Amino acid sequence: MALFDTTAFRITEQGLSVLWQKQQVIQQNIANADTPQYKCKYLEFSGVLRDKLRANGTVKKELNLSSAIVTDYGTNDQGDKNNVDNDTQQAELAKAQIQYDALISQMNGNFSRIK
Repeated sequence: MALFDTTAFRITEQGLSVLWQKQQVIQQNIANADTPQYKCKYLEFSGVLRDKLRANGTVKKELNLSSAIVTDYGTNDQGDKNNVDNDTQQAELAKAQIQYDALISQMNGNFSRIK
């Protein structure tokens, strides 16, 4: 439907998808905080949208934001070679949830304006 085929709507929709993935990765880290030799994973996304905007000054209609899951092999925080810092992961999960809620509010606001 053309009504929802706007750049703002596509960015919000894809942002929600990325934040959902990020929450899933963080929850997996938290669930494996006591698993020996488990390596913490991160969803890498920063800079992708910024780079697309700088490419030619506009966001094209075929905008497709991407992300990648990266595993941290560089640190060993615990004696069992598990590197999940539970406090950090809890804080990151809270931050991602706040961002997700903000995008949901923005999308609801868009729907209210349309209605």
